[in-house]
Amino acid sequence: MPQDLTRRSFVWTAAGAGFVASPTARRALGANEKITIGFIGAGGRGYYLMERLYKGAGDQVQVLAVCDTYATWLARGVERIKTMGGNTPKAVVDYRDILADPAIDAVFIATPEHLHHMQTMDAIKARKHIYLEKPIAHTIEEGAEIVKAAQNYDRIIQVGTQNRSNPLYQKAKEMVDSGMIGDVHYVRAFWYRNFPDRSGNPAAWRYVIPPDASEQTCDWARFLGPAPKRPFDKRRYFQWRNYWDYSGGISTDLLVHQTDIANYVLGKAVPIACMATGGILVWGPPNDDREVPDTLSAIYKYADAFHLNYSCFFGNDQYGYGEQFLGYEGTIEVLNRSELHFYPQQFGGKPPARVAARKEIHVREPMDNTSVENHIRNWLDAIRGKTKPIAPASEGQVAAIPGHMATLSYKRGRTVLWDARTQKYRFA
Repeated sequence: MPQDLTRRSFVWTAAGAGFVASPTARRALGANEKITIGFIGAGGRGYYLMERLYKGAGDQVQVLAVCDTYATWLARGVERIKTMGGNTPKAVVDYRDILADPAIDAVFIATPEHLHHMQTMDAIKARKHIYLEKPIAHTIEEGAEIVKAAQNYDRIIQVGTQNRSNPLYQKAKEMVDSGMIGDVHYVRAFWYRNFPDRSGNPAAWRYVIPPDASEQTCDWARFLGPAPKRPFDKRRYFQWRNYWDYSGGISTDLLVHQTDIANYVLGKAVPIACMATGGILVWGPPNDDREVPDTLSAIYKYADAFHLNYSCFFGNDQYGYGEQFLGYEGTIEVLNRSELHFYPQQFGGKPPARVAARKEIHVREPMDNTSVENHIRNWLDAIRGKTKPIAPASEGQVAAIPGHMATLSYKRGRTVLWDARTQKYRFA
């Protein structure tokens, strides 16, 4: 019979729980001293992270500063800190003002992808602990520079691939490690979405543009940063995920979560080959200047007899989000970050005794907020020297490379090959 469990029925064990950081990684914090925080980016993700920080670890921190280039989001972020934290943080438009403040121990970086490298490298130079939203950087080369800079860095970097802190995926890893599904040579991963018509913009990532958006309320130059210069464009500012200058689209916003978690659960690294295809197939012209695809399929080949099949489509959300780990003796399926299912193989009704003894497992409990809170607490515990980060810069780069490979393959229409020895890619 199926076995229905809640997450409280499991004994969850975070990876690396027994690690004790070296003295150089520790900041001299008193037992009850709060870690002081600055937020770089207070838009959709940054605003959400503020809530998860206070919900999950509010007694451990004090937010001293908030930065955003859009005046309304900056004011909204300050109000959230006042409401949830009980203090009034400093409001700044230039992130470097946060990095220059010696009273701030650590920063969240929740800005558009093209700004990650510049802001992270500056934060490293300023010797701040860093919680960096994924992807680690806008290109493979930028990510490699961050990893190199982090190698001798005596502060903690956590990349926001929070699935690693989701108890369901931790349980999936435990089950795979214990041999419950046997040898695994294939994973299916998928993310399907749909978008209602919002203000005449029925398309992916066409977030509603605020009515007060203007050159006066938006610091366009600071938003562009290292990106190519161009006249102020509200779409590019508020809907940046649709443009290659600022985003890798599906590949680096969504796919990286799922290749990363496959790596985590199965103990994999960077695939050796990727072939991707897709396009802007849903809605489309007229009046559509999107550059990134709304439909993407990618096939990954790994060095050790393993394939990952990825698909994403923005025109139907029937099957939602998930990963299916297909082993010789069983299947683990994690859906929408809130369900885990285990099915032993039936072998035509004649399974080996060891497989026949295994019962189905079904766990259903929302875990997305939980995983983000766990991820933040892991970072804070690492800052205090109690553990190590579950998603350090090196793992963030391993997570991002498959996404960049898919982007490169999609743009060129060619297979991309990865050389683990040289840490370089080339086209087949």
